[in-house]
Amino acid sequence: MPIVVDIDVMLARRKMPVAVLAERVGITPANLAVLKNGRAKAVRFTTLEALCQALDCQPGDLLRWEPQGAVDLSPHAEGEATADARA
Repeated sequence: MPIVVDIDVMLARRKMPVAVLAERVGITPANLAVLKNGRAKAVRFTTLEALCQALDCQPGDLLRWEPQGAVDLSPHAEGEATADARA
């Protein structure tokens, strides 16, 4: 799925246990795990708002889009392609 959920990143930055976040947001730890692992099909805006409030962050800190099949244009990857082209 091209939508990546970074709740684990924010939990680590805030040094907050999953159980504490689940309690503050008002969802079960099992439902939070579904969100964290990217298995959720949808997220209610009220839940997203509660996550942002509990973690003191913006929605973009929790969710990001990575297109599938994207070409890696990092300098390292580009250098490898150039080396292959010269061969």
